[in-house]
Amino acid sequence: ATISFSRERLTIRGLLTTPSTHNILSNMTTKPINNLVTPLLTDLYQITMAYAYWKTGQHKKKSHFELFFRKNPFGGSYTLFAGLDEVLKFLSSFRFSPDDIEYLRNTAALCHCEPAFFDDYLANLDCSEVIVHAMKEGSMVFPRVPLITVTAPLGIGNMIETTMLTLINYPSLVATNASRMVVAARGQFWEETAGSNLPRSMTPESTDANAQALPRKSMQLTEGGQSDFRRRKPKCVEFGLRRAQGPDGGFSASKYSHLGGFHATSNVLAGKLLDMPIGGTHAHSFVMSYTSLDLVQDAKVQRVDNGEMVLLLPLVRKYQDELEWHDTNEGEMAAFIGYAVSFPNSFLCLIDTYDTLQSGLRNFILVSLALNDLGHTPRGIRLDSGDLSYLSLECEHLFHEIGNRFDRSFFYDLDIVASNDINEAVLHSLNKQGHAITMFGIGTNLVTCQNQPALGCVYKLVEIDGKPRIKLSNDLDKVLIPGQKVAYRLFGEAGWPLLDYMAGIHEESQPAVGERVLCRHPFIEQKRVAVIPSRVVKLHSLVFDGKNGIVGELPSITESRQYVNDQINNTRADLLRYVNPGEYKVSVSEDSFRFLHNMWQKETPVAELR
Repeated sequence: ATISFSRERLTIRGLLTTPSTHNILSNMTTKPINNLVTPLLTDLYQITMAYAYWKTGQHKKKSHFELFFRKNPFGGSYTLFAGLDEVLKFLSSFRFSPDDIEYLRNTAALCHCEPAFFDDYLANLDCSEVIVHAMKEGSMVFPRVPLITVTAPLGIGNMIETTMLTLINYPSLVATNASRMVVAARGQFWEETAGSNLPRSMTPESTDANAQALPRKSMQLTEGGQSDFRRRKPKCVEFGLRRAQGPDGGFSASKYSHLGGFHATSNVLAGKLLDMPIGGTHAHSFVMSYTSLDLVQDAKVQRVDNGEMVLLLPLVRKYQDELEWHDTNEGEMAAFIGYAVSFPNSFLCLIDTYDTLQSGLRNFILVSLALNDLGHTPRGIRLDSGDLSYLSLECEHLFHEIGNRFDRSFFYDLDIVASNDINEAVLHSLNKQGHAITMFGIGTNLVTCQNQPALGCVYKLVEIDGKPRIKLSNDLDKVLIPGQKVAYRLFGEAGWPLLDYMAGIHEESQPAVGERVLCRHPFIEQKRVAVIPSRVVKLHSLVFDGKNGIVGELPSITESRQYVNDQINNTRADLLRYVNPGEYKVSVSEDSFRFLHNMWQKETPVAELR
């Protein structure tokens, strides 16, 4: 798809979208977009623990929590952090309603609790004492480094756990899935093994005499080379609403796939609420509903040059006779004419209802030539079945032949949109086979996160009353790094990040540009590296300040999307590999390493054998 921006409008080939003036997700909105996100959207054990803390006088203890994950999804080397905006809105609006409290009071699990817990504690509970630091929305993040840190009284700090996790886990997962698909879609470097004619306008030495002899080859070289000259890099559009896990899953997928790099969505509500570009054409049922050319014999299109209304069918018949394409499906032709007179400036058709190459493609070309005679520029086709590599190349080849024959340059710029259960593996396979696809419509495997259904973020207590806490496990991945920490990203001379580095909040020595830093693996003593950073970035900033609420303005989804793009473009290539990606290091300081292992030994019981 080609998206163009102007002051007045956003255009996606096949659809025109005007930015909304009533976007309800402005920074002034402090309530979550989903009205189900309330204090009751939590696990029961959060409330039973809160009662135990309150009853034993522990609920006011100053505590420190970290929200992080232990393993990158999809077998990859990175994750995108998303959902922070909704977390901050949740914290801003946190308050139990009288109905909430009455419901809790009468549940079997809580009906025995003292009335003061409901009337005094829960009725007055809010986030006015909660302090939150977080990474920037859209950050590329890695295992064990906190995405969010929460400093709060133990009662409320514990109470918000489940809701924060549900607001971060899926958005981060689907944004990462989207990003990986965008990387796969754009990452093609094809050999001279398959392809189609190049436009005459792109071959300076070509003439009318040799234009027809152009080789059916497509050469993709490195970025900035002939690949950029000859082909547009494919873009991705989200088509998953009908397959998503309910309305909230559908909306969240539309929102966070856009953050991850998708250019548009088919979800009209997401377009309205988020000012996102929306895209779509028509279904097979639209084509099937037209049974005869009699249905469109009076269909007219306005000429661009003089405004005259012109019958379209006679023009289509003229080209049908000239090209001798008399065996195409007439119901399909009627449907295309019906769509063309309705959307003459965004004519993009689904061509595989009956026979892709012998009917759908030819009918599209016939109607496109007629439309162009009247001054309109068709947009392209969509393929929803079959061998997408072969079909896309055949379509492109015929487009260029017709463009050469009739001297119609728009045929060189037509979009070829592909859908049909596309996932990351299919995208990489298409790149190896070669294709002429300019846009992928991806639904089911994007929104359901086919290869991994959950990210696995956790929310852990790391300090209480100034005392670091540790959770031990026989599984190293589940051993908790205790205490409050400061996280940094260290950059090398090449300009990309080398590793993330965590140090205790009270450590005097912090990493600095040009100074040697010893970076330790948290658990394996032999794994260590010395880094002399050319740039040091502190990863967390204050985003929620108790009674003062949200700090600063929330970034727009467009700003977060651009931030994601900038990071992807500034990342080591091996971290983006589909097969055997490189590993990004997450390290701790020498002092943190020693403290962790000393505490580990102190808290681990010594087994006794007899």
